[in-house]
Amino acid sequence: MNSIKYLVMILLLFPQMFSSINAQDGEPCGPARVLDSEIAFNVAQDSRCFELRFYTANPTVKGSGGVDALHQRFRERQQELLTTHGAELIGYWQRLDNPSTIVWLLAFRDRAHRDEVFSSFRADPEWLALREKYNVPVQRELFFMSATDYSALK
Repeated sequence: MNSIKYLVMILLLFPQMFSSINAQDGEPCGPARVLDSEIAFNVAQDSRCFELRFYTANPTVKGSGGVDALHQRFRERQQELLTTHGAELIGYWQRLDNPSTIVWLLAFRDRAHRDEVFSSFRADPEWLALREKYNVPVQRELFFMSATDYSALK
């Protein structure tokens, strides 16, 4: 529970380090050299582009959807497909204050690499079939982050 509180605090206190889902496509993320100077100063030269995702599943309706189906979709194949397409999956968390929400963190070389990975992933016939099998409407929140120059995780 404390780690979620810290994560939320970071997201609220340091908004200049994050870009939300509403940010323009292709907004820079990753090493300092790809960022605007006002936010690049404290960013690591070797930072990857981190993407933090919050997926809140709609409730199950007539036995379909819901957070349990979303968990199963990740377990069954989604993780493997993302990795195959080039994403590095850092971790997954179950929110305890809102059990319908899965929080997950991915890493990419930079924003361009992230966009390439998701472009090929979304076109993959296996992903399309998996998404159809586990049709789970979700509300998404995405945050793009670059590691600080003193972060242990870059």
